[in-house]
Amino acid sequence: MSRAIPNPEGLHLHRLDDKVALVTGSGQNIGRAIALRLAEAGAAVVVNGARSPEKVDETVHLIREAGGRAHGIMADVSDAEAVGRMVAEAAEVFGPVDIAVSNVGRRLHKPFEDITIADWDESIRINLSASFYLAHHVVPGMKEKGWGRIIHVSGYDGFTGHLTERAYNIAAKAGMHGFSKAVGKELGKYGITANTLVPGAIDTDRDWSQYPNTHVDAKREAIPLKRWGHVDDLAYAAVYLCTTGGFVNGQAIHLNGGDYMF
Repeated sequence: MSRAIPNPEGLHLHRLDDKVALVTGSGQNIGRAIALRLAEAGAAVVVNGARSPEKVDETVHLIREAGGRAHGIMADVSDAEAVGRMVAEAAEVFGPVDIAVSNVGRRLHKPFEDITIADWDESIRINLSASFYLAHHVVPGMKEKGWGRIIHVSGYDGFTGHLTERAYNIAAKAGMHGFSKAVGKELGKYGITANTLVPGAIDTDRDWSQYPNTHVDAKREAIPLKRWGHVDDLAYAAVYLCTTGGFVNGQAIHLNGGDYMF
């Protein structure tokens, strides 16, 4: 009888020293934390931003200061051609991308009847299409290597629908996980996994005007763990998916302290 696992050696990585990671929206908050922790695990990291080069430079500096390898690229991930150029530059600097983290998101508070067609198209392009653009450009290299990790950072409103006046954001965030499942199912045979990290209430720098119904203290008390999440809660989950979590595919990992349970 043949073994269920013909070659168990090498299934679980503990370091990422020979891997190249590209993390979009990594100039601050969750994206920066993921970039730092992947670098800490040994990956060479491409740091991306679109509007604040100083923040991208700071993330690069933090990684290099800690002894890691990092390279910053400014690119609008809602532009498919810009994403293609970014992936090509990453390959020139470090080699083909092994780990692609799609983290860019724009969460605007707007009543449904005030959402214009232009608003909708822009939001879907930023929050959902950007994930496809990144995967489109990195998957060929992953297939050639027989290994790849695609991670989408979604949001729990895409699963719960609990926030009002965010129709385009909720639709896009739900779509991200649908995309993870499709990619994971189709490309798993090439050693490529695709998963979704789903943050709940995370303590980040943000435009609080877009969260008019969020009360920090009340929200903290509603969470069973009695705290907001830290960006490293997401970052270490990303490291897990890239190392010992190689059998996780097409899944949504909810990081919300038990605020919602699935």
